[in-house]
Amino acid sequence: MERREFLKKAGYAAAGIVIGGQGLSASSYARIKGANDRVNVAVVGYSDRFKGSLLPAFQANCQKQNFDIVGVSDLWRLRREEAKSTLETRFGHAIKTYVNNDRMYEDKDIDAVIISTADFQHALHAAEAAQNGKDAYVEKPFAETMADARVAKAAIEKAGTIVQIGSQRRSAPNYHAANDYLRSGKFGDIVMVEMTWNVNQPGRWRRPNTVPLLKEEDTDWKRYLMNRPWQAFDPRKYLEFRLFWPFSSGIPGQWMAHQIDTVHWFTGYNYPRSVAANGGIYLWNDGRTNYDTMTAVLDYGPQDNPAKGFQVIYSSRFTNSAGGTKEIYYSNGGELNLDTNMVTSNGYLTAGNARAMGMAENKLESFSLASNVKVSTDANTGGDPMTTAHMLNWMECVRSRKQPNANYMAGYNHSIACIMVTAALRTHEFTVFDPATQEVMAGGKPFQY
Repeated sequence: MERREFLKKAGYAAAGIVIGGQGLSASSYARIKGANDRVNVAVVGYSDRFKGSLLPAFQANCQKQNFDIVGVSDLWRLRREEAKSTLETRFGHAIKTYVNNDRMYEDKDIDAVIISTADFQHALHAAEAAQNGKDAYVEKPFAETMADARVAKAAIEKAGTIVQIGSQRRSAPNYHAANDYLRSGKFGDIVMVEMTWNVNQPGRWRRPNTVPLLKEEDTDWKRYLMNRPWQAFDPRKYLEFRLFWPFSSGIPGQWMAHQIDTVHWFTGYNYPRSVAANGGIYLWNDGRTNYDTMTAVLDYGPQDNPAKGFQVIYSSRFTNSAGGTKEIYYSNGGELNLDTNMVTSNGYLTAGNARAMGMAENKLESFSLASNVKVSTDANTGGDPMTTAHMLNWMECVRSRKQPNANYMAGYNHSIACIMVTAALRTHEFTVFDPATQEVMAGGKPFQY
């Protein structure tokens, strides 16, 4: 992945501005809009994620950036009706509704889309947007299979559209500060990364009050399935898709996608060298097929030098919230903790231990990555500052045609890592990525859902 340098500013708004985007092609240059040209946006999937987080982030920026929401495409009649009522109240004008994306893309007034559909649909909906020449804000995970990831990547590259992946950490000042510090060399070599996302929530990703409202005649089940294997209509797999493979990988696609993306960003490694993982449904036996608990070990480093690198230990559980959400990077001299936003000497090489081996003490100086700033690490927090800054960055890049903070390749790469973990969990095999075929290999075979 091509690395870019980011402008560092004190405020959240400034954190969304990218410096030194890629050179503009003639076609991309021609699409630059002036400040007086309104950018008309349609929503693809009127989801809980859109309502709770993306909509507040959009509204926080739309007036100044001259963006507007003009339409919603959703397969379910009740959501279309809710969207029309809510958005007309919020924006003060009529909102068009579309029964599917084909109808929506017939509307030539639409310039861009926000995609917040089911996890397995993101990549194919991103490809649709690109094929229709629309810029897109695409929720993560970018893709749940490599076949879908490749389709989306090819379509976006061919169209030259601006695509922001919903990896909002890339627009947060403390994460920019961490990236700068790690790349400065002052931290030293990363020797281990520990990441967790722990909750105690039997209802996480459940929709018990909404599931009874969904009737097959009110939606388009065949279109919803897209390229997934045919099965009978199931409102739970429509509304609680995060609990069911292959509609979602669950924990890897929903939570790990956010955190593992920072490893790629900070280190320049696009994907792990290998992954081993295990997990299960240990407590919440409610019909789900995705695990309520998992642990993965991801090995990162140069492909041509197995002696150099580090491990990422990723664990998550729905059954006990102790430990919460954390991202801690370790070096021989201390740690960088993105929960506390502190660099400290915790665990450093002491003088006594160093002296025994003829070495010098290695102890980091403590400092704050973001003084007086506490950024929520809960990706589902409505209207959180990271998402607001991330949405602003997308809007600015739609106008400038520069690459956004989390472009499509960031999504493609986090998909590789997450699919490697999913493959390891489901096959109980050691997994690697084949750069020649762009396939995740489990037990020497391409992983298939």
